Amino acid sequence: MLEIIKNGGLHTGGCNFDAKLRRQSVDLKDLYFAHIAGIDTLARALLAAEQVIKQGKLEAIRKARYAGWDKDLGKKIEAGQFTLDSLADYAIEKNLDPKPQSGHQELCESVIAGACKF
Repeated sequence: MLEIIKNGGLHTGGCNFDAKLRRQSVDLKDLYFAHIAGIDTLARALLAAEQVIKQGKLEAIRKARYAGWDKDLGKKIEAGQFTLDSLADYAIEKNLDPKPQSGHQELCESVIAGACKF
């Protein structure tokens, strides 16, 4: 839902969900309510996504995670000024040894879960 909002809506796309009867649900009304629950879940997700965007916490985490791409080397890579071979040569020449950096997935999930106050 975050991506749907960021891209200005569904345009010609849509959401796909499936509603099936389960357990002891044997009445046609159960299938009807399953569809209602599915649409309700999508609506709640859309409202939660709106809150996540308004809070800006997830975007701040993303910006911090990829901040290096805004520096000189990152900009040159994005501009296509390196091939993979020339970038490898540059890394050897400059003795680059980048360390793995956490994506903080648990924190991101907590930000999203915190927006779900329904």
